[in-house]
Amino acid sequence: MQAAPTPDPRSGQPGPGERNALGAEPSAYLRQHAGNPVHWQPFGDAAFARAASRDVPVFLSIGYAACHWCHVMARESFEDQATADYLNSHFVAVKVDREERPDVDTVYMGATQAISGEGGWPMSVFLTPEGLAFHAGTYFPPRPMPGRPSFRQVLEAVHEAWTERRDAVEDNARSLAENMGQVQLAAAVDVSRPPELLDAGLLPAAVRSLAGSEDPDDGGFGTAPKFPPSAVLEFLVRHAAVPSETAGKARDMAGRTLAAMARSALFDQLGGGFARYSVTRDWSVPHFEKMLYDNAQLLRVYVHWIRLGGTAGFPAAEATDIASRTADWLLSALGLPEGGLASSLDADSVVDGEHHEGASYLWTRDELERVLGAEDAAAVAWMMNVGTQGAVSELGSPLHPGRALDGDEAQLWSRVRPRLQETRARRPQPGRDEKVVAGWNGLAVAALAEAGAVLGRPDLVAAAGRIAGYLERVHWRAETGQPDAGEPATGELVRVSHGGAARGIGGLLEDYAFCADGFLSLYSATGDPRWYTLAEALIRAACTRFVDAGRLADSAGESEQVVRAQGGKPGLDPFDDATPSGAAAFAGALLGYAALTGSAEHRIMAGSILALVPPLATRAPRVAGWLLATAQAALAGPLEAAVVGPAGPERDALHRALLLSPSPGLVVAAGDAGTDDGGKPAGVPLLRQRPAGPGGTPLVYVCRGMVCDRPVATVEEALERVSSALQ
Repeated sequence: MQAAPTPDPRSGQPGPGERNALGAEPSAYLRQHAGNPVHWQPFGDAAFARAASRDVPVFLSIGYAACHWCHVMARESFEDQATADYLNSHFVAVKVDREERPDVDTVYMGATQAISGEGGWPMSVFLTPEGLAFHAGTYFPPRPMPGRPSFRQVLEAVHEAWTERRDAVEDNARSLAENMGQVQLAAAVDVSRPPELLDAGLLPAAVRSLAGSEDPDDGGFGTAPKFPPSAVLEFLVRHAAVPSETAGKARDMAGRTLAAMARSALFDQLGGGFARYSVTRDWSVPHFEKMLYDNAQLLRVYVHWIRLGGTAGFPAAEATDIASRTADWLLSALGLPEGGLASSLDADSVVDGEHHEGASYLWTRDELERVLGAEDAAAVAWMMNVGTQGAVSELGSPLHPGRALDGDEAQLWSRVRPRLQETRARRPQPGRDEKVVAGWNGLAVAALAEAGAVLGRPDLVAAAGRIAGYLERVHWRAETGQPDAGEPATGELVRVSHGGAARGIGGLLEDYAFCADGFLSLYSATGDPRWYTLAEALIRAACTRFVDAGRLADSAGESEQVVRAQGGKPGLDPFDDATPSGAAAFAGALLGYAALTGSAEHRIMAGSILALVPPLATRAPRVAGWLLATAQAALAGPLEAAVVGPAGPERDALHRALLLSPSPGLVVAAGDAGTDDGGKPAGVPLLRQRPAGPGGTPLVYVCRGMVCDRPVATVEEALERVSSALQ
C-alpha cells in the first residue's frame, strides 16, 4: 500500500500529527480549550518552530479561567469547526493562561494597545515565527458588528497580508518591537547608583491629583467600568496616618471608596469577598469573577483602615465586619487541601449546560418570597435593591444595599442571611481555578497575618503560616550545598503549582517581591525567625536573578520570543495593574528587610526604584499607587521597633500594641537577642544587643536606622515614641 504523501512543510498546511495539545496541561484555562477543534499549542519554542517550518504566523490567544468574554469567544469561534479549520490551515494557534505567564501577557498587551488602542481579554495577537507582533485586538465576534470585524474577517485579512505584503508586515513588526524597546529603556531603573533624596512634596501633590479624578458621589476614580483601586487606597490610608495638610483629604477619599465598595454589589453581601470590577459607576452590577489577588489586597487595605481608626463616614466597626468576612471567604472558597490558595472563582455558572454570568449570585423577588415569605421578602427586596426586572439578566439582581443599614435593617439582614446562603449553596456554583500562583499567595500571607494581628484572630495568623509553609515546601527550591561564610542560603522560586506540585517557569520579580513581603509581615506578626530567614533568601535571590548590569527587570528572560517582542531589552513595567508593579512591591520588601538588618545596600536599592515616583506622582498616580505607598513608608521611616524579652503576656501586649500602630514606616521585630552554638549573634539583626530589662522585663527599643532611643517598658511609652516620630 502506498504511503500517504507528506505535506510540504512550507505549504502552510498542518501536518498529519498536528492536534490540540492542551489536554495534558495542568492550567484550568488551557484545559477549558482542550476540546476545541482548534489545534491549540502551549506557548513555547516548539510552537514557534512549527510556525517557522510551515512559514505561517502564530495566532496567540491570551485569557484566564474566570474570564467571561473568553468563554464567549470560545463558544462562538473556537468551538466552530469551520473557523477552526481555517485557523488550523493558515496559522499555528497558541493558548496562554495570562496568570501563569504574566511576562507573555504584559509584553503582548503593550503591543495590542499600541496596535489597536485597546486592551483586555481575550487578547488576540498575530505574531511572526520569531515572536514579533504585527496585528492585534481583543474580542472578535463571529459576525461583523459596528466598528468591529468578525473573527473570520480578521483571520482572512491577516492571512492575505502575510502572503501578499510580507515585507511590510515584517518591517512593521520589527519597528513595533524597537519602539517597545525604547519604552523599556525610558522606564529603566539603575539600582547600582545611589538615588537622589525623595521630595516629600510629591506625595501631597499626588493626593491632590487623585482628588481631581475621584468620583465623590459613588467612590472610586473615573467612570464605568470601575475597578477596586487597591494600591491607590493603600497609599491614601498610609498618607492619612502622617500629619500633613493633605492627610484629611486622603482619609476622606479612602473612606468614601472603602464604604461604597463594602455596601455595593461588588462585595458579596451573602458569602463575602469582592468581585473583579463593576460594569456600572455606582458599583451596582459587578463582573462576577472573584480573584485571589483582589481580595488579598482589599483585605489588607480594610485592615489598615481599621488600624487607622476609621471615620470619614465608614466606621472601623463596619470595616471590621467586611475584613473578617473577606478573610473567611478567602480561606473557605479558595483554600486547597495541600495548603495553598486557588487563583479564582469563575464569573459564570453552568445552568442546564449553558454558561450564565453571575447565575449563582442573582435573585428575583419571587425567589426571595419562596425562601423568606412575603413580608421578609418585600423588606429585603427593597433594602437590597432587587426590583421587578433583573439588573443583570432575567435571572435577577445581586443583593446590595448601596448604603449603610440602620439598626432594624441590620437585624433583619442578620436573621435572613443564613437562609439565603443555604438556598444559594444548592445552586450550580462557579468553577474554581485551582492553580496556585506564588506571588498572589504571598499577597494573601501578608493580608491574613496583618488581619489576624489587628482583628485579634490567631486563626488567621495560623492560616497565613500554613500558606507560607506551602510556598516554602512546594514553590521554593533552596540552594543545595553550604552558602559562603556569612552569607544566607538562597534558591529559586517557582511561579505556579497544581495539585501540590510546582511546574513551569521560575517566579517573576512580582512573585519574589510579594512572597518576601508576605513572609516579612508574617514574621512581624509572629516573631518566628523562620519567616525572616526565608524572606531574606528570596530578596537575595531576586537581587541576583532580576538585576543585570545594574538594571532591574520584571523577568529573567524565560522566553526568547518575549525578549525579541520588546526589542531585545529587559522589561520593567513601573505601572500597577490588577496587582502592584513588581518594581514597587520589591522596593517595599527591600525597605522592610533593610529596616530589620540595617543594610544600606538594600535601602539604597529601594531608593533607586523609588526614583520612578517623581514623573508619576502627579501625572499618573492612579497606576502608581504602590510606588506612592512605598514612598510614604520610606519618608515615614525607617522606624524600627524591637520588642525583646522572654515570651509571655507582657511581651505579647507590647508586641500587639505596636502591630496596631498605623505608622506606615514602622517595622516590628519581637524575640530574644540570642546567639548560635558558637556564641555568635543569631537571628534578626534588629534584635541583637538589645537586652531585656532587669529580671527579664520585656522592653521596646524604638530606633531609626538601627540607632535606638532609651528602651521603654510600657505600651503607652512605646506608642508615644512611635507617634512622636510621625510629627
